[in-house]
Amino acid sequence: MKAMLFAAGLGTRLKPWTNEHPKALAIVNGKSLLQRNIEYLQAAGIREVIVNVHHFADQIIQAVSENQGWGSTVHISDETDELLDTGGGLLKAAHFFEGEDYFVALNVDILTDLNLVKMIQHHLDMNALATLAVTDRMSNRHFLFDEEQSLVGWRQLEPFSEKIVKSSQFQIPKAFSGVHVINSSLFGKILQQGKFSMVDVYLSLANLNYIVGFDHTGSRFLDVGKPGSLQMANDFFH
Repeated sequence: MKAMLFAAGLGTRLKPWTNEHPKALAIVNGKSLLQRNIEYLQAAGIREVIVNVHHFADQIIQAVSENQGWGSTVHISDETDELLDTGGGLLKAAHFFEGEDYFVALNVDILTDLNLVKMIQHHLDMNALATLAVTDRMSNRHFLFDEEQSLVGWRQLEPFSEKIVKSSQFQIPKAFSGVHVINSSLFGKILQQGKFSMVDVYLSLANLNYIVGFDHTGSRFLDVGKPGSLQMANDFFH
């Protein structure tokens, strides 16, 4: 099984660190976010990973090389010419997943102890096109699900906007945790081109495809998006 780490973003919320470094190399208790997520994937048996790079790409490439992938085989998807967002970045890396029935994708700037093996099994049991890790935490943006965990829409609180893509009596809001398990058949269904978000992909496909949530409320989770959260990460992740 393979995985993709989204590491190409500018990390503007993590300034001043990202004025001179990529967010993927921000340090939490002596280990970079990149190393921690590679080791997180290893714990689920995943040792072949592709990492997309853009902002200070050379630093990430050098770190991977110097540390021999921290025990994993790490490939690079180079987006130095154009930042493609999560959807465009995943589509550019589609070749890496040829021959795989399904794979994992996650944002490099999140830290969590959610049980990835259990999430993968849930994805297989549900026979879903994609499974999205979610919780009940406070957030400005939510995926909306029906009573059977099927994706029906998206809501942003401030400024308010909403997109309902499937009729449902229920619209249960859940905050997305940046972890996906994806069936490789998704690549044949993506109509977007260039720079686009996976949120747009899921919303465009949810009406005719089974995209589900995996609620890991109670697991440790932190979006390491700003300097204050780095201190929290040092307290919570050792």
